[in-house]
Amino acid sequence: MEHKILMAGFGGQGIMAMGQLVTYAGMVEGKQVSWMPSYGPEMRGGSANCSVIVSDRPVGSPTVNMFNIGVFMNQVAFDKFIENAEKDAHIFVNSSLIESKVDRDDVHVYYIPVNEIAQEKIGNARTANMVMLGSILEAVDIVDRNTVMDVFTKVFGEKRAKLKPINDQAMQAGADAINEQKTPA
Repeated sequence: MEHKILMAGFGGQGIMAMGQLVTYAGMVEGKQVSWMPSYGPEMRGGSANCSVIVSDRPVGSPTVNMFNIGVFMNQVAFDKFIENAEKDAHIFVNSSLIESKVDRDDVHVYYIPVNEIAQEKIGNARTANMVMLGSILEAVDIVDRNTVMDVFTKVFGEKRAKLKPINDQAMQAGADAINEQKTPA
């Protein structure tokens, strides 16, 4: 098993946080992991993406060129990276901000309106990334969601421990969104 994950969007959307949580959770579960961030030149609002690998064997390179899991939080990221999906890849699209559809029948696509879910069901737009993470972890067996919550304070520090309940709630909302789809689009 080797999950080659590309997460991409704008700075400030929590792309790096998702990647760090998955990587740290994988490490705690005894898997081989790597995380490589990439930022645009802007402080906020510029491009942001990260390559995450979670594997049962040593990771040869931390860079993900072709992915088997793609996470797209905005249109720019979608347009830039969608062609790098391997056959049978799982593609997660933030349908709140991306109008394009994936024009392939050899991949599994999930359209999740994470911004709306975060705002309407959680009451906090800043949890959109955690809604997406919950969707990913429900659809693909990468790491256990409970492990992600266990490592939350290790990644973000004790000061942010108070944010665990709302983030767990957001991940559950993302999992629910996947279960409501029943089959990928």
